[in-house]
Amino acid sequence: MEVNKMQDWFTIEQIDAATYIISEYRHWEETHCYLLEGTERALLIDTGLGICDISEIVSQITRKPVTAIATHIHWDHIGGHKYYTDFYAHKAELKWLDGGFPQPLEVIKGYVVDRCELPKGFDINTYQFFQGYPTRILYGGESIDLGGRTIEVIHTPGHSPGHMCFWEAENGYLFTGDLVYKGTLMAWFPSTDPEAYLNSLERVAELPVKRVFPAHHALDISPQILCQMRDAFRKLNEEGNLRHGCGTFDYGDWAVWL
Repeated sequence: MEVNKMQDWFTIEQIDAATYIISEYRHWEETHCYLLEGTERALLIDTGLGICDISEIVSQITRKPVTAIATHIHWDHIGGHKYYTDFYAHKAELKWLDGGFPQPLEVIKGYVVDRCELPKGFDINTYQFFQGYPTRILYGGESIDLGGRTIEVIHTPGHSPGHMCFWEAENGYLFTGDLVYKGTLMAWFPSTDPEAYLNSLERVAELPVKRVFPAHHALDISPQILCQMRDAFRKLNEEGNLRHGCGTFDYGDWAVWL
């Protein structure tokens, strides 16, 4: 996998001839967005923090029309949506794109500047939480045709009510958003649902995954982690601990905060 530095903020890694990772390592969230090219158009999975203009990077990689799609409507996944008029979102989170996000803007601004080497010229006072109406509303079960390349939408609630994973069967690629990553999984917010989280893990663990691509932190994730997380959540459920307020459970490379 070749790694190139573009600008000071983004890191670009090429997975294959038509798939790229666009990462933001200078923020503690270490977000990863994914650009998938087909023969007719491209899909940008998540648009990052919104601290720098991700569209400038995307336009250097592809000249095809780009559709943005968020794994879920949290600030660190939709920061660059303002650059894309064509974007998709899940029905369950439309209200978060229309003034209904359950955290105030000042709290979100605190997240933006937390443990971050901000680029010169960035002004947090101008930051806004993206609002808009998608060009397509998703429910789960849809297929997105990019031209010679098909991406399946899987509704995977738990971390958020409208969370989605994206599955490319031909390559065995699973883009997991915040459902699966190395680090502490967040399932303690009021908008999370630990039981739904388990059901979503049950679903993705059945797929013949060859590569797992998370939205945060380390990229060296074995597909075996899907079954490991599923089994850990099953045990928490059996023991009566799969509910809010039960604390943090550590499994080495990852943990879950309930």
